[in-house]
Amino acid sequence: QVQLVESGGGLVQAGGSLRLSCAASGSISSIHVMGWYRQAPGKQRDLVAYINSGGGTKYGDSVKGRFTISRDNAKNTVYLQMNSLRPEDTAVYYCWAHMSGNSYWGQGTQVTVSS
Repeated sequence: QVQLVESGGGLVQAGGSLRLSCAASGSISSIHVMGWYRQAPGKQRDLVAYINSGGGTKYGDSVKGRFTISRDNAKNTVYLQMNSLRPEDTAVYYCWAHMSGNSYWGQGTQVTVSS
């Protein structure tokens, strides 16, 4: 069993910044990929960004150039630095990890960007 605990969400004005963290714990042998998805009310859950164990990254088109994902493998923790936030970034952000063919999800953290 793998547990993912997110932190760092909150309310911020447009143009501001937030940093999300996600710490993985439990039966961790080798987490291949960690990342973030988000889901706004009435919309599907979309990829924000992910990073693999080698440092390779992928970003959703809407966050490229504004968000940066990073990872501390020793701490099994992934970070999402979000800059130049927009009202359309408002959503619940979910941490995600992929390991041994299984996907694991955090409980989600709310990010609200006011205009």
